[in-house]
Amino acid sequence: MTNRPPCGTDSRSSPPTAGVVGALAVAVVLTGATVFGEYVSDETGWLPGFDIAIGAVSLLVSPLLLRRPVGATVLLVTLTALSPAATPSAAMGVLCVAQLSRFRVAAAVAAVGFIAQAVQGVWRGQAGIDYGWWLFLVAIAFGALLGWGRLARDRRALIHSLRERARRAEAEQGRRVAEARMRERHRVAREMHDGLAHRLSLLATYAGALEYRPDSPPEQLAGAAGVIRAGAHEALNELREVITVLREDAKDRDVLPQPVLDDIPRLIDESRDAGAAVELRDAATGGDAVPDIVGRTAYRIVQEGLTNARKHAAGQPVQVLLERQSGARLVIDIRNPLPPDRSAAPAAPGGGFGLIGMAERARLAGGNLDHGTSPPGEFRVRAWLPLPT
Repeated sequence: MTNRPPCGTDSRSSPPTAGVVGALAVAVVLTGATVFGEYVSDETGWLPGFDIAIGAVSLLVSPLLLRRPVGATVLLVTLTALSPAATPSAAMGVLCVAQLSRFRVAAAVAAVGFIAQAVQGVWRGQAGIDYGWWLFLVAIAFGALLGWGRLARDRRALIHSLRERARRAEAEQGRRVAEARMRERHRVAREMHDGLAHRLSLLATYAGALEYRPDSPPEQLAGAAGVIRAGAHEALNELREVITVLREDAKDRDVLPQPVLDDIPRLIDESRDAGAAVELRDAATGGDAVPDIVGRTAYRIVQEGLTNARKHAAGQPVQVLLERQSGARLVIDIRNPLPPDRSAAPAAPGGGFGLIGMAERARLAGGNLDHGTSPPGEFRVRAWLPLPT
């Protein structure tokens, strides 16, 4: 059962408002004017005293309209059959019922009021006006009260609907902002995984070489140490950029570098400088322009493939193929032999989500990616990305 505000109050507060107090004051004034008019027309009879009593009772009943509008209004319109002094309070009650109740209930209460007025006109009479015309005017008055109340009800329902719609729109906007922030954070997390994992795996490779070849010539040790220092510096810069993006008050959301397809040869050179045997067969870069999202996705897939090879197949050669095939698509093929000892721990720790992230990147770019072992004993990652026709 829905809660409805009392008559004369809005949906945000249930105590009587200034409008209610004003309506009661008007009812008192009109009741007093009605009683005075009856006293002037019949100074010596008993009716003025009777009207005063009925008027007082109607005013005492009027506050019940705030909580029991239908019952109080039925009592008030019944009193109008006895005296016109109850008419102002009864009219206010009919207006309340028209605002708060269903149309059938409001129309029934208005009909009871009309019948009560007709009874009053029979035994009290109406000086100076024909009884039929008087009933016609009473019917118009009750119809006006009913229409006015329904109009106020519809207006209040419209305002409530608009407020609810505005509240939902605000909540929806907040939800969209939160989702946009979450998507941005997920994107940053992927960038951090791809970029930092690649950089740190290179550092682990150099550090491992220093650990197992302490007898290397001093110039080689110095060179490897310099590469480690430079790599650590770049990793810290990337981490600083990631933290900047993750801050709530970050002004610039595009601080992370966005690689393109033509950056893949440089990526291969970095792996070769770290001692990895990487063969690149490039039939894609340097040609027609590739959309940014395709180039960035291809770069991240190759980057993650090289990182996985260093982790799980250290020392094994890696083959990378980039090819533009007919049907307007870019094919990326990365393969490396499986390590002799598959039970050995990876060369560097990982979260285990690299291949999942690669597949998700390819899907978001409109392509596809699959991976797994294939004869003759090698691990293979193959992806295709759509190119504009």
